[in-house]
Amino acid sequence: MDNLIVQMVNENQETLRMNWLKEVNLFKEKELAGMMTTFKFNEETDQQFFEMLIKHINYYDISKDGTLDQFFDQVLHTGLPLSYLTQGLQAARRVILNLLVETEKDKEKLAALYREIDRWLDPILNRVVENSSQIWEKTVSIQKTALLELSAPLIPVFKNISVMPLIGSIDTERAKLIMENLLNGVIKYRSEVVLIDITGVPVVDTMVAHHIIQAADAVRLLGSTCILVGIRPEIAQTIVSLGIDLSLFPTKSTLQKGMENALEITNQQLISNK
Repeated sequence: MDNLIVQMVNENQETLRMNWLKEVNLFKEKELAGMMTTFKFNEETDQQFFEMLIKHINYYDISKDGTLDQFFDQVLHTGLPLSYLTQGLQAARRVILNLLVETEKDKEKLAALYREIDRWLDPILNRVVENSSQIWEKTVSIQKTALLELSAPLIPVFKNISVMPLIGSIDTERAKLIMENLLNGVIKYRSEVVLIDITGVPVVDTMVAHHIIQAADAVRLLGSTCILVGIRPEIAQTIVSLGIDLSLFPTKSTLQKGMENALEITNQQLISNK
């Protein structure tokens, strides 16, 4: 950083802070109304933001010690938008340049200082956007994995009997998760019978049927029986018209009938208390 800029910033730090806060608060009033938590939190965050900028100017690069990343992560993880950081950085550019215009009269020198400010600030802006993108991608990935896991649960319902209810479309990625959860669940719950309920699957085409057959075969290799339930008339007609062979494992029209079959296979029965 140019020594003149560093000197000017340090000598006018309080003025710069006040001008910067005015711009930041104006932005928050217009764009972030209702999103902030408490005034104390806002004040502390703004103070940390300004101190981080001053530290960066004095040491030119505080990226190596993680100061920038730690602050950006802290702000973004609180739920504040990326615009708070980008607007705060742009406000710093403006207040510093305004002060330069007031103190430096040499146009050529002033233009050089403008470029120096840009060279200082642009990498920080890029780093902010990069950090935000990484956090967003990580969050989306975690949420996607969680949703996928919830979309293919294996639920133990009786001794040695488990049910996997499937809802929605089944693509290749989800089919892999279904297979993984199914096999792990069979071992974990010691399931002798697994009922795969496709009542909530809107379309059963060749690919979906192929995945289901693969899952049933894998369960059979583990010594368990797989029963496909939820065969609606339109799905039965589609399966027949596609020439899909589901004869290798039992099929039932409803979960109730499949459960009755599973109880027979495991030599269990329900006893009424009446």
